[in-house]
Amino acid sequence: MKYNKYIKDSSLVSEIGLGAWQLGNNSGWKSMSEKDAVKLVEKSLEYGINFFDTAPNYGHGSGEERLGKALKGVDRSKIVINTKFGHTDSGITNYNSDYIRESLEGSLKRLQVDYVDSLIIHSPPVEYLDGNKNDHYEILEQLIEEGKIKAYGASLDTYEDMKLLMNTTNAKVIEVFFNILHQDTSRAFAMAIEKEVGIIVKIPLDSGWLSGKYTAKSTFHDIRNRWSRQDIQTRAHLVNSVKEIIQAKDNLVQKAISFCLAYGAVSTVIPGNVNIAQLTSNVKSLNNPISTELVEKLEDFYLNEVRQLNLPW
Repeated sequence: MKYNKYIKDSSLVSEIGLGAWQLGNNSGWKSMSEKDAVKLVEKSLEYGINFFDTAPNYGHGSGEERLGKALKGVDRSKIVINTKFGHTDSGITNYNSDYIRESLEGSLKRLQVDYVDSLIIHSPPVEYLDGNKNDHYEILEQLIEEGKIKAYGASLDTYEDMKLLMNTTNAKVIEVFFNILHQDTSRAFAMAIEKEVGIIVKIPLDSGWLSGKYTAKSTFHDIRNRWSRQDIQTRAHLVNSVKEIIQAKDNLVQKAISFCLAYGAVSTVIPGNVNIAQLTSNVKSLNNPISTELVEKLEDFYLNEVRQLNLPW
């Protein structure tokens, strides 16, 4: 395992982190028992993973509870935990600033810790990102002073949102939507490096498309049913093009993760893992780095063939 800088006063973080959405018992993934959830976290630790990303709404709080149980007894100074505010454990959204402290206290209790390394606003509407117009960031600064968090930020999907947050707040963490088919957010990476903002890459496999398991004929009966038939056919065509660029003999999953890790601004990547086999495959990405030449080819592919399509995520 390799480790990168994340935020001031935290441990270096593993390049591959564990997203804890699937740990909950009502997460939208294939059902996972608490026993299997704990085993997945334990195997992550064995692989050297020390970064864990969670949120109150993952399994209506059970994701945080199970993560807390699995990490109990582990040296707290050697693990890095990121949780969120905005999507509640009751399944509704509440971005009101006066709910930040209550939300955090609930997370700390479920995680069985005294502090989290970072607390980010969970995919907020753009009006909450301007630090000059919201008192959220004053409260978050107070929580730093109290030792409840070390840093704060937001989970974002666009370059414009990233720029607004970094220009108007002291945010030091951004969880960002970035992968081979969605590269626009990389335009803010230079600013993130300049301002010492840690970048967590979410959705590196484009909701499963960059696993290579979907085709133009695929159908979906979960959150992915948001895609129209035309969306599916377009995505399938683009994925086939990606396969040609990286060469079919290579592991698409590992190349997709390695692509994200090729950027110096990225602290860690959190691919989905529904079982230990997927976790193992994702970790093997570290043994399958991507060349600068291939990164450039994939960047050209995005600029010339993908960007103008404005793909729905």
